Amino acid sequence: MTYLEFKAAIQQHLQRSRSGATWVELRDQLGLPYERACPEWTRRLEEDIGLERRKGAGRALVWGLGKR
Repeated sequence: MTYLEFKAAIQQHLQRSRSGATWVELRDQLGLPYERACPEWTRRLEEDIGLERRKGAGRALVWGLGKR
């Protein structure tokens, strides 16, 4: 999977999900081949699509799109 494929999948899912999603939810629902999100790609998503991560239940971070 390339970064562009990863970015498109995450962006499309988060645009449909108003409440956001945790990494585990994204990974499982999108069938992503990664156990954990790549920190470099995550930083790029913050710049490219306005990814924001906020505190969720327990240790989870909820991924969502900021207002752009």
